[in-house]
Amino acid sequence: MTTLTTATPAPATPATATPAPAAAPAERTGAHTPEAAEMIGGERERIDALDDRIIGLVQERMAVSAVIQESRITSGGRRVNLSREMEILGHYSDALGKPGTALAMTLLELCRGRV
Repeated sequence: MTTLTTATPAPATPATATPAPAAAPAERTGAHTPEAAEMIGGERERIDALDDRIIGLVQERMAVSAVIQESRITSGGRRVNLSREMEILGHYSDALGKPGTALAMTLLELCRGRV
């Protein structure tokens, strides 16, 4: 009687995943020199910090606006004061041009609260 033996294959060694190489500075920044990439990286950090401050200020503006709206509504007024909104739109437009108007519209929308 002949017995067949099958060889058990050796367990496969898990492939070690090599991390993808970090993007080169030029790829992250679009710069063509290391010096420019370094400068851009630093300035982007400043922009990120400014964005954080802007977001905080918008949130603060929303809170102040909520207090004003509550006071106006409690006194029998309307939630929105259109003449005041027109002043704000003009202020932003004067300072920043047409994009300022769009920015002011977004701020006003954020600050009106939920209906």
